[in-house]
Amino acid sequence: MSEVVVISGHPSPGSSTLQLATAVGERIAASRGDSTFDMVDVAELGPGLLVTGDRATGEALLTVQDATLLIVATPAWRGTFSGALKVLLDQLPANALAGVLAVPVVTADVQPQADTAEAFLARLLSELGADVVDFGLTAVGPELAEPVAVADLYASAIIR
Repeated sequence: MSEVVVISGHPSPGSSTLQLATAVGERIAASRGDSTFDMVDVAELGPGLLVTGDRATGEALLTVQDATLLIVATPAWRGTFSGALKVLLDQLPANALAGVLAVPVVTADVQPQADTAEAFLARLLSELGADVVDFGLTAVGPELAEPVAVADLYASAIIR
């Protein structure tokens, strides 16, 4: 069990969302004195997300519920977070994230899309009982070419 868990909600493997989520997870875990974190990647879960009793999805849900700090990354799609991420999070029981500190991370083409999706994601995480940080991370356009630099900047702002 890792204290820090990262969810990548992009349904495609190797996405810039996954790269940014991983970089943020590395920096936040290191700031907490831990060199590791657990990763839940919806791209790896694939169609199993929709299968009742899928072993990999069940393990992913347990990993998420065991977190003390949860970094949830998603691309902004059609004004909100990804459907694959929603499918995963909808399988959590009520208040499953009570006592968990959650960090929303959103990638998008333009800032207004990112801001809207970040607000919706923060609201969903709160609905699940999480304590959501005051400001999540949004990364747009050219920033996505340098996920490590974006993660460094965000981590230095959020970690005191």
